[in-house]
Amino acid sequence: MEIAKNVLLVFRTEVMYQPVIYRLAREFDLVFNILEAKIFPRREGRLILELRGTPDRVGAGVAYLAKAGVEVTSIADNIRRDDERCVHCGACTAVCRTGALAVDRDTGEIAFVPERCAACGQCETACPMRALAGVNIERLGGVEAVR
Repeated sequence: MEIAKNVLLVFRTEVMYQPVIYRLAREFDLVFNILEAKIFPRREGRLILELRGTPDRVGAGVAYLAKAGVEVTSIADNIRRDDERCVHCGACTAVCRTGALAVDRDTGEIAFVPERCAACGQCETACPMRALAGVNIERLGGVEAVR
């Protein structure tokens, strides 16, 4: 069984120029897709990756990254929708490119699947009720990006 997991990786200067992503593919047989990247030369790099592979290989790859000095944050664990504020208007679904937000045809409500989120931040901007939070590469993981 193959799974997909979206993670934010923060590379500090001491690991920024190491071939850690290469090793994910080579040594852990993982497929990765770069969903977003921000690089601040000689300071910090941030990548949002979708990792695909068997659960044990994804787990081993994430453990390797952490051991190599890369800060790893699961996106699904940091994305929040305030169900009290959400009025199910659908504005967020118009900008969601990954299908993390979609109209449930049976209920007419907005279904939210955090595991699909790529943290692009578009839904947070589009939501008139400000019901979505934590979906920006610069704030995800509780660490503000270095500018």
